[in-house]
Amino acid sequence: MPEKILVVDDEVTLLETLSYNLKKQGYDVEMASDGPTALELARSNHPDLIVLDIMLPGMDGFEVCRKIRKDMNTPVLMLTARDDEIDRVVGLEVGADDYLTKPFSMRELLARVKALLRRVRLIREELATVAPAAEPTAPQQVLAFGSLILDLSRHEIRLDNLPLALKPKEYELLVYFAQHRGIVLSRDHILENVWGWDYTGDSRTVDVHIRWLREKIELDPSIPTRLVTVRGAGYRFEG
Repeated sequence: MPEKILVVDDEVTLLETLSYNLKKQGYDVEMASDGPTALELARSNHPDLIVLDIMLPGMDGFEVCRKIRKDMNTPVLMLTARDDEIDRVVGLEVGADDYLTKPFSMRELLARVKALLRRVRLIREELATVAPAAEPTAPQQVLAFGSLILDLSRHEIRLDNLPLALKPKEYELLVYFAQHRGIVLSRDHILENVWGWDYTGDSRTVDVHIRWLREKIELDPSIPTRLVTVRGAGYRFEG
């Protein structure tokens, strides 16, 4: 089955151009030109990827992304007409996985799409190989740090004996840190090993995801004790 992509933009010419080029690559493409329609299609058709413009009628791309994130983990590639750092940071904060500033080359957009979909496939393959819950958990598959338990065989994180709801990238990031406890990891190192060497986004993606993790695993996210910042070097997981 071809992978499904939802493309959302209120510029009809660009919308049709994106759809044409993505279909040429073998993707199944749906289109929307406003925020409410995009949200409805995302919820009903469960695309594998959403290419989402920020400036939309009815509901802007930030709000669409925020609402989508409440229901699903579908990767979102945001498009912005302004080379504005605030747009990029806000996009990441509401749950976008990557962003692209207009005008962009079709070759770059296709490369970003391919990279995001490849990461989705890798996550699905990992989930498919997880041992059934009924089988005993191998000791090396459980990482315990006080009340924080990472059960890799069940693909489950628990804090104070309660399951944590993590997005796929948050889960990958936490597991990578836990497997490298006590080691200072730079942003570039984290990007290469968690997002992949072909990731074309910004290193601030790491900062945003770490902030999200701290909100879920720290007693006081403003004074982290598990996932600490090493000034000028990166981050270190203390467990």
